[in-house]
Amino acid sequence: MTERPNIEALCVAKGMRMTEQRRIIARVLAAADDHPDVEELYRRCVKVDSNISISTVYRTVKLFEDAGIIERHDFREGRARYEQSPESHHDHLINLRTGEVIEFRSEEIERLQTEVARKLGYRLVDHRLELYAVPLDDKKKSEH
Repeated sequence: MTERPNIEALCVAKGMRMTEQRRIIARVLAAADDHPDVEELYRRCVKVDSNISISTVYRTVKLFEDAGIIERHDFREGRARYEQSPESHHDHLINLRTGEVIEFRSEEIERLQTEVARKLGYRLVDHRLELYAVPLDDKKKSEH
């Protein structure tokens, strides 16, 4: 959505030791304009360095996640997907037919969530919104 700081630079700033394989994983993640799972990330990294193992990708993703550099999403597919931690808040719409994840921001939804929390006696400090949808012209009938 917006230009973000370099993942490698964020890792270094947090004092993380950056091996060449971690650098490759960081670069591939930074270049992703989708929300890859670990297996997809591994496929992309192997194209850069065939010596990277899937276990290295798993460990590195966990390390980046624990450091707050990337965010984990579970979009009901039974697999975690990742994106660089955004500088500004956004929500997600997931196309249930294709798995495509669309990022969006709605000031109206943001205001409404704050208002709902306030009416219930709370101050909203964080939230995550995921909309699961099918295309309007979807030919498949929803099951009742």
